[in-house]
Amino acid sequence: MADNLKSQVAVAKPASHAKNDIEKDKFILKQLVTKDFKIKYRRSVLGVAWSVLNPLLMMVVMSIVFTTIFGQSRNGSITPELYPLYLIVGNITFSVMSESTSQALTSIIMASSLLKKVKVHRWVFPVQKVLFSLVNFTFSLVAVAIVMLWFHIVPTWHLILLPVCLFLLMCFCMGLGMMLSALAVFFRDVMHLWSVVLTAWMYLTPIFWTTDFISQMDRWIQIVVTFNPMYSYLLFMRDIFLFGTTPSAITLGLCVVWAVVALAIGYAVFHKTEHKFILYI
Repeated sequence: MADNLKSQVAVAKPASHAKNDIEKDKFILKQLVTKDFKIKYRRSVLGVAWSVLNPLLMMVVMSIVFTTIFGQSRNGSITPELYPLYLIVGNITFSVMSESTSQALTSIIMASSLLKKVKVHRWVFPVQKVLFSLVNFTFSLVAVAIVMLWFHIVPTWHLILLPVCLFLLMCFCMGLGMMLSALAVFFRDVMHLWSVVLTAWMYLTPIFWTTDFISQMDRWIQIVVTFNPMYSYLLFMRDIFLFGTTPSAITLGLCVVWAVVALAIGYAVFHKTEHKFILYI
C-alpha cells in the first residue's frame, strides 16, 4: 500500500507547488478512505448492510430495555412512538464521534510505515478517519429513515439543516482526533484511557435517557451535562429529526463554539508536536 501510494503521488506534479500539495492530500485522503471501506466490509456477507442493521438492532435492544425496565418512554415528554427515533438518532450521533476519535487516536501510529516513505501532511491521517466515519454515518441514516417510516413520523423541511450539524460535528471530531492522535504518539496510555472517557461520556449524554431527568440531577451534574459538547449536537439532531423544529440560537451557538474550540486546540497541539512524530513511531 505504501509503495503503491508513493508511486501514484509522484506521478502528477502541477505547476503550482501549493496546488500540488492540495491535490496530493486530496488523493491520499480518497485512497485511505477507500482502503478503510474495503477492509471494513471485506468478506462480509451483508457488507454495508451492517451499517444499517447495526443501529437498528441496537435500537430494538435498547428500546426494550429502557422502556420496560427503566420506563423512559413513560416518563417525560417522549412518547413510546417517539422513543425509538429519539434513541437511534442519539445513538448514531454519539457513535460517529466515538468511532471517528477512536480510529483517529491510533492513525499516526498505524501509518508509521507510510509516513517514513511518503512526504505528506500528517494531519491527513486523523482527518481521514473522521471522513470515513462520516461515510458510515450516511448508511446509518437509512436506518433512521426506516424507523421514521415504521412509526409514521413525517419528516419536515428542517432536515435541510442536517449538513450544518454534520459539518460542525465533523469539525469537532477532527479537532479532537488530531489532538488525541498527537498525544497517543508520546503517551500510549491515552489509547487505553480514551475508552474509559468515552464510556463516562456516553452515560453523561442523553442517548437513552431523556432530557427531562436533567432537572432531577445534582446541580454540578446538570452543569456538566449542559456543557457536554455532544449534548448540543444531539439536541440539534433531535430538533430536526424528531421534533421538526429549528434548533435554538443557543444550541446552534454552542455547536459552533465546540467545533471551533476543538479544531483550534487540536490543530495547535498537532502542529506543535508533529515534527517529533518520526522519533516516536
